[in-house]
Amino acid sequence: MINGNISHWWTQIGMQAPRPALPGPIDVDVAIVGAGFTGLWTAYYLKQADPSLRIAVLEQRFAGFGASGRNGGWLVNSVTGGREQYVASHGRDAAQRFQLAMNETVAEVERITVEEGIDCDLVRGGELNVARSAAQLARLKSYYDAECEWQHTDVEWLDTAETQNRIKIDRAIAGVWQPHAARIHPAKLARGLAERVEAMGVKIYEGTRVTEIEPGLARTDRGAVRAERILRATEGFTAGIKSSHRDWLPMNSSMIATEPLSDSTWQQLGWDGGEVLGDFAHVYMYAQRTADNRIAFGGRGVPYRWNSATDVDGRTQSQTAETLRNLLVSFFPAAADAQIDHLWSGTLGVPRDWAATCVFDDKTGIGYAGGYVGTGVATTNLAGRTLRDLVLGNDTDLVHLPWVNHRVRRWEPEPLRWIATRIIYGAYGAADRFESASESSRTHPIAKIASLVSGR
Repeated sequence: MINGNISHWWTQIGMQAPRPALPGPIDVDVAIVGAGFTGLWTAYYLKQADPSLRIAVLEQRFAGFGASGRNGGWLVNSVTGGREQYVASHGRDAAQRFQLAMNETVAEVERITVEEGIDCDLVRGGELNVARSAAQLARLKSYYDAECEWQHTDVEWLDTAETQNRIKIDRAIAGVWQPHAARIHPAKLARGLAERVEAMGVKIYEGTRVTEIEPGLARTDRGAVRAERILRATEGFTAGIKSSHRDWLPMNSSMIATEPLSDSTWQQLGWDGGEVLGDFAHVYMYAQRTADNRIAFGGRGVPYRWNSATDVDGRTQSQTAETLRNLLVSFFPAAADAQIDHLWSGTLGVPRDWAATCVFDDKTGIGYAGGYVGTGVATTNLAGRTLRDLVLGNDTDLVHLPWVNHRVRRWEPEPLRWIATRIIYGAYGAADRFESASESSRTHPIAKIASLVSGR
C-alpha cells in the first residue's frame, strides 16, 4: 500500500516535470496566489473575458498539489454550510438563487470539460446519501423534508428496495438522491485546466511560495510581484501566509483506494450509475466508483494538526487506512478481500462560521475565495466566475449572491483551536459508536426498520 505520494489520483496519472519558478521580480495586471481549482478557474475566466490581461499564477508546489488533486472527486451542488444561514441576512429568495447557481455550476464544469477537451472521467450520476441505522434514518428524513421546502433541490426519496437497486449497500434502509452531481478524476481536471490556462497565455510559476500579500504587492521567496489586483486562492494552506494564520482552519480528510475490483464483485455491488455516495453518520463517509473500477473511499482521519500545520505529501497515520477499510467493508462486504492500494490525506479550509466566501475589495485590489469545507470541486468554479466579475466590475447576478463579500471572524489562537476540534470530533465519533451499539442491541432487525419506510 502506498501512503502519501500526494494522492492516488496523481500517482495514477504520473507527475510531470515542474514548471519554472518565478525568475525574479515582475509586474502584471493580476496576480493569483495558488494554482488549485480556485486559482485556475479564476485565471481561465479572466483571460477569456479580457485576453489582454497579464496574469501570473504563483504556486508553492505544483498546479493541483493541494485539495484540488486529493479530494473525493465529488462535483456536487452543495451550498457550503447550508442555504439557511443566508435567510436572515439576505432573504429566502437570495438563498434559493444561490442553490440554483450551484446547480448551474455543475452543468458549467461539465460544459467546459467537453468544450476544452479535458478528459477527467466525468460521469453525471447524481448524489446518493443513505441511512444505515434508525438514528441515521431519522436525520435523513429530516433532511429530505427540509430540502422539499426549497426550490431547485430536486431531491428524491428512495425506499429500501430503490436504494439497494442503485447500490447494494449492506444495511442501507433508505436513501435520498439528487441529480446535480458528478464523479470526476480531480487530478485530471487540475492538469487539464492548468494546461488550457497556459495555452491562453497565463503564466503559472511553480515552486514559488508567497509569504505576504499587501495592496499592489505579493512577496515571494523568488522576488516581488507587483500587481494592481491580487487574488488569494490558497484554501487549506492559507495559514501559511503572514496575517492570515487564523483566517481558516486547515482540516484534514483522508482517503483510501482499493485495487480494481472484478466484474463479479461489481455485479454483486451494482453501482453502475456513476453516483457519488455519502451517508448520514456524524463522522460521514464519501465514496465513488472510479473509471478504472476501484472504490475511492474517504472520511476523517486526524482532522486537525497543532497550530494549523499542513502535511507535505499526503502521508497520514497508518491506522487511518484500517479505520477506513473497516468502514468500507461494512458498506460493501463483497469487497472484503480487496487490497487497499493507496492511503492519503488532503487539507481543506474551514471558516469560523462554516460558510465559504468570495471577496474583492476595490480599494485595496485584494480578493480571495475559499473556505469550502470539502465542497470546493464545484464551488471553486463559481468562485472563479464571481471573482472575474468582481475584478472587472461586471454587475451580474453572480456578484449579488449572498456569499459575496461575506466576512468571517477569525479562529481563536492555540491551544483553543486544537482543543475545540478534538472535542468536536471526539463527540461525533462517540455519537456514531453509541448509535451503532444501540442499533445492535435492538430486538428488531434492520429489515423491520426497512419495512417501516418502504412505502414512503
